[in-house]
Amino acid sequence: MSTREQLAARIRGGDVVFAPLALDALTARIAAQAGFGAVYLSGGALGFANAVSEALLTVTEVAHVARHIVQRADVPLVVDAGVGFGDAVHVARTVWEMENAGVAAIELEDQVAPKRVSHHRGIEHLVSTDEMVAKLRVAVESRTDRDMLLIARTGAVRNESFAAAVERGIAYRDAGADVVMLAPSSEQEWDAAADAIGSTLAAIVSLDLFPEDVWRRRGFGLVIDPFTAQVEAVRAVRAVYETFARVGSTGTDRREVMQGYSELAGLAGLDPL
Repeated sequence: MSTREQLAARIRGGDVVFAPLALDALTARIAAQAGFGAVYLSGGALGFANAVSEALLTVTEVAHVARHIVQRADVPLVVDAGVGFGDAVHVARTVWEMENAGVAAIELEDQVAPKRVSHHRGIEHLVSTDEMVAKLRVAVESRTDRDMLLIARTGAVRNESFAAAVERGIAYRDAGADVVMLAPSSEQEWDAAADAIGSTLAAIVSLDLFPEDVWRRRGFGLVIDPFTAQVEAVRAVRAVYETFARVGSTGTDRREVMQGYSELAGLAGLDPL
């Protein structure tokens, strides 16, 4: 069974799949070894890694990273395809590229295309429900493998209301989205969302927000954490570099560093070569 089929089967079977951030194949392999059921390629995090806005990334750049991950990590990959890199025509190509790359799921969101400059500050501008529905219908028609899941993400809770998000979620479900993603803002909304929309839901939050049984009870089949790994990695690198700049030493144990370095080939799957 392919990783794409694995994720589709688990989501459709009512499992809760946790997907941490992976911006490269090495990180994805580490996540797979740790037992995660999927990994997530975040547009925002990839933009930060390249020191550019997510809105400046191209479909080929994202697909290039996705291919590296899929080729070298035995774990389903969920890709943040943002706004589909344009209108409905662009969405079609996005689906072709991601399906060809072997990803397990594509996330499409209902912000304007191109995204406005302040989207990374939480200032979002949404398209109409009708426009998003049209894009989702094109996405459904463009994929050739139904096991590649389509995730429709709405920012309506923050920018409109929970009721509006529910209305959008229902419309996106009816347009063919396999999973609907939204960000409830209260315990009552978390409890009500799945029944109100009538779809398996995805959340994009910290992995530590709720335990697995709570996610399952609330009807969330996919829990994505797009930031913890990057934040912790940046903190670790910054601490080492700043310590060296300040005192002339990294403050690390050189033997432990070299031991860790010696493990990289194995983590990358190069030992048999």
